[in-house]
Amino acid sequence: MPSLYRCENTKSLETIKNEQYEKRGEKKPSPSKKKKINFNTCKKNTLNSLNEVEHFLRNFSGFMKYVKLYKILK
Repeated sequence: MPSLYRCENTKSLETIKNEQYEKRGEKKPSPSKKKKINFNTCKKNTLNSLNEVEHFLRNFSGFMKYVKLYKILK
């Protein structure tokens, strides 16, 4: 059965970089440190995005009025 996703067939970026270092005979670079998750900033970002979506949906009827007017004047 063929795979459904293209990403299954491709190599990861890290694997490709490691193969390139091995070909050159260089040492592999040490893995970069992962950033810790800061829940306060994640919470603020989530709330901001939800507020933006809510604002857009509340003003959607006003936006539709402009679209209808544009179609009439077109």
